[in-house]
Amino acid sequence: MQWLRDMWTREGPGIPKDAPKKNGLALFAEILIREWWEMVKLNILFILAGLFVVTLPAALAAMARVSVALVEDRNTYLLRDFTEAFLRYFWRATAWGLALAGALAVCLYAIATYGAGARDNLLLSAPLTIALVATAFVAVLACHLVILMVMRDLPALRLLRLAALASVIRPLPALAALAFAASLWLAHILFYPVSVFMPATVNFSLGMFAVAFGVHRAAVMVLDLPNATQPHREPHARDAL
Repeated sequence: MQWLRDMWTREGPGIPKDAPKKNGLALFAEILIREWWEMVKLNILFILAGLFVVTLPAALAAMARVSVALVEDRNTYLLRDFTEAFLRYFWRATAWGLALAGALAVCLYAIATYGAGARDNLLLSAPLTIALVATAFVAVLACHLVILMVMRDLPALRLLRLAALASVIRPLPALAALAFAASLWLAHILFYPVSVFMPATVNFSLGMFAVAFGVHRAAVMVLDLPNATQPHREPHARDAL
């Protein structure tokens, strides 16, 4: 049984330190080729951890933590890292998951309501447009928030503020990552039954890796801002002297 234990606990592959650095899609493809088997195992772990539905937010956070490690080319021990992240972020991820799911539900309800009315009343096209933009922003915000949450322990309000700031600064990479994740499921539908095993092998982990890769730069930018992660301190009377 040694081979089975090693498959889940051994260190992931790395890259030569003197190898030329790549950027953009070339770097995305390089990591994907190097870590594809880790992503398959990560996908399986996510499915098993999310079977009870209420554990889905924590499973997503754990998968995001591993995905960030892959993006940053850090050593990963898949089963240990996933389990530790699942337990560490369980309550925070559950709370944020409920809040973001509620926000998305409100946005989608608004889209459905105004979309149905806009067919008969063109004046409703304006609130429909606002609802569409709000939905896209909440989705982008959710991407940045989950990645920031697993990158740095921050108070809830500061985490939300930094996620919103990152969403305003660099929304397009997050939107591209979400489009890529959606394309995986579209491919699953279009090529079914040939693609029957896609959800069980790559769809979840590859989609999360795309999100982590897309928003990582914005997350690093906002975390590096002066006093971005420092608690606010009221000036002492002696400081004014």
